[in-house]
Parts: sequence; structure tokens; C-alpha cells
Amino acid sequence: MKFCRRFCLAIIIMVLVSCASTKTTLKPSKKNTLATPSQKVVTLDKNFQIAMGQTIYVPIYSHIYHYNRQEVFNLAATLSIRNTDLSNPIIITSVRYYDSNGKLIKQYLERPIQLDALASTDFFIDKSDTSGGLGANFIVEWIAATAVSEPIVEAIMIGTDFQQGISFTSPGKVIKIQNSKFKIQN
Repeated sequence: MKFCRRFCLAIIIMVLVSCASTKTTLKPSKKNTLATPSQKVVTLDKNFQIAMGQTIYVPIYSHIYHYNRQEVFNLAATLSIRNTDLSNPIIITSVRYYDSNGKLIKQYLERPIQLDALASTDFFIDKSDTSGGLGANFIVEWIAATAVSEPIVEAIMIGTDFQQGISFTSPGKVIKIQNSKFKIQN
């Protein structure tokens, strides 16, 4: 009988201890931000020789439909530009965002930026920004002074609401190629 009481008492104490809130001390953390390497602004003069370059179209989806097109699911989008060359930089000359009607919404670069070998950069569109519509797109233009491997340019869309989430990528498509040497006209 005493064993049964002690056993029950031990169970009750374990339940009470496990239900009690535990106070954990956490070290204060710095604001959790994703650091993007600073963009190195460059100036292209009239003597800059272009060995190669491309204009790339990247589809962006600010939202998608669900429930037989009765509901809209908003998405955040990240445009990622990655220099895949092992030893040479590329120069991003333009990053423009257009809406479904082909109207320019935003020009992201005021001046060209350089992406060093194996470096990357990104541009973000908030989930609440639906100005682009379902057929939004980025036009990215890049050049290089030497022959380089082509960069990877793609968009990543993600959205979460309640217990539902969706994410997918959208690869860029080259729509114009520059591969002969010529001087930039000012």
C-alpha cells in the first residue's frame, strides 16, 4: 500500500514538474537580418570593351490563384543574380521590374554594379507589393570585359498563410546576346 502511495505521489510530482514553466535564460541576440554583400558600384567609361553580355527575362509571380480562381495567394519574390565564373567579375548594368502590362514599375540600379567571381546579389519584392500582377517580370542586363561563364539569374517566390505554404523558382531566359567587342556610347 505504501509503495502504491509513493508511486502515485512520484507520478503526480513528475507531472507537476513537467507542466511547470521552465525559465530559460537566453542571451540577447542581435537583430536577425540577412546580410547581402555590399554592391560595388562601377563607372563604365567610353573605353570599356565589352567581350560578352546578355539581357535576361525573369518571370515573377506576385500572386497565384487557388480555389478555382476565387482566392488570391500573395507571394514574396527574390531575384537572385549569381556570377558563376571562377575568376572574372561581371557587371550588372540594369535591373528593371515590369508589371503584367509591360509598364516599368521600378529601376533597381542607378549605376552599374560589379559582381566579383562567384559573388551574388539579390533584389526583393515584398509579399504585400502586388503592383506587378500575375505577369510581372524582371529584365536584367549584364556585361563582362572578358569571356566568362554565364551567370545564373532566377527568381524565388514564397508565400505562407495560416497552415498553407508554397515556394517555387522561376529561371531567367536569355532574350538578347552581346558577344562582339565594341565601345559603350555615352
